[in-house]
Amino acid sequence: MDIKNLLASEDHSIVIAELKTGRTTAEPEVGTFEAQLNPDGHDINDPIKRPDKKVKIDKPEDNGKIIQVTNGETEENTRTEKVARIALALQKLIVKRAVAFTFGNPVELNAEPEEGTKEEDVLKAVNRVLFDTKSRTLNRKIARNIFSCTEAAERWYPVEKPNENYGFSSKYKLRVAIFSPLLGDKLYPYFDETGDMIAFSREFTRKDNAGVKFTYFETYTEDLHQMWITTNNQWEIVEGYPKVNTIGKIPVIYGRQPAVEWEDVQGLIERLEKLLSNFADTNDYHASPKIFTTGTIVGFAKKGEAGAIIEGEEGATAEYLAWQNAPESVKLEIETLLRMIYTITQTPDISFEAVKGLGAISGIALKLLFLDAHLKVQDKMEIFDDYLQRRLSVVQAYLSEMNTKDKEFKTACQSLTIEPEIVPFMIEDEKAKVDLLVAANGGKPVASQKTTTQLLGWVNDTEAEYEQILHEEGFSSYSDINEPTV
Repeated sequence: MDIKNLLASEDHSIVIAELKTGRTTAEPEVGTFEAQLNPDGHDINDPIKRPDKKVKIDKPEDNGKIIQVTNGETEENTRTEKVARIALALQKLIVKRAVAFTFGNPVELNAEPEEGTKEEDVLKAVNRVLFDTKSRTLNRKIARNIFSCTEAAERWYPVEKPNENYGFSSKYKLRVAIFSPLLGDKLYPYFDETGDMIAFSREFTRKDNAGVKFTYFETYTEDLHQMWITTNNQWEIVEGYPKVNTIGKIPVIYGRQPAVEWEDVQGLIERLEKLLSNFADTNDYHASPKIFTTGTIVGFAKKGEAGAIIEGEEGATAEYLAWQNAPESVKLEIETLLRMIYTITQTPDISFEAVKGLGAISGIALKLLFLDAHLKVQDKMEIFDDYLQRRLSVVQAYLSEMNTKDKEFKTACQSLTIEPEIVPFMIEDEKAKVDLLVAANGGKPVASQKTTTQLLGWVNDTEAEYEQILHEEGFSSYSDINEPTV
């Protein structure tokens, strides 16, 4: 369908209904994902799926109560015993590790503008835009939302604020906003037959000063920005819309993945929580020592009495009850479940218990340790390479429109190619790296003494420190020459 003809229709309900059908995938189940992310929403904490136990009271002094049962009848001399509920925030941990390894390092911008050209000015302007909008934090927020609910988007827009931050005088500064189902947004990308996104829409709600909630629906195309509002259950165009889109591109970058990060291990996490909770209940009953007796016991030792003795008549016996094999099987299943959760999600186990015995390991060993996580980042590049490239294209389009006085700058915005490169997080083994470079350099130094002094960072004034080093070396050489010889 031609998007211009669609938006020109006066039947707003039909227009909005059509824009909502442009998705090629189902809308994310936000409520389910939020419950899985929050340990309080896990099934193990649901009193219906895991009910508390009813315990029969045999003695009157136990303060028996009357409780209401499901069929409406009452049951006397019973009480409710709360069961253990151990919920694990493994879903959050999986997302955190995925975000950290993907965007733990800043994204590198690879470009080769000729020195002293307008393309070099464009690259500086793009870097300043990304710095002002805190792109490192932006990347992590976008990744966290996509990993947690399968999709997210960002919208770039100018705000009127005279400045010269971008290397030229401009009345506007660029800003960015995040759209996400976790923030209450419903996202509706609209794709044509070839798979290109020709429109992007968002539905959201806002309250006015009186506390009345209104629903809005806005659409972005390469030509305009349209917005509707519900009034008396009817869609109406908001005053001042549509607005012209001057950059000729949809100013929204949309990213998605097929499933949340923990999709394949959700069942394993639920089993682990149930296993731990059941084991905790068992420990409550059996962790304290229990004594089995036969015959008649005459007397017991008092609590805390040293050298305690249990007295019994002739032929009476007493022995501790020991749980022989069950804990080992439970321990094996717990360890197996944890290992499979980490393995399937390609999440490295870098807890203190897991790494405390590694000691000082080489750079190669570190790379092998994080190999699976880095392979996961390679998979994520299928999402974020296109996403970040699209972002740079939108930023350059805005910059070309903001610098209205320089035609060469506008041409350079169109001609400059910037390729973003994701650098997975890695703990650097600096010593191994230097040793390798020295070996490749024939045993000669690969950095000057002045440079190494600056890199060390122990002093604020590196120039003065370097001069002091030269002075001390000169004094030492002078002393050696004048030392008496035998």
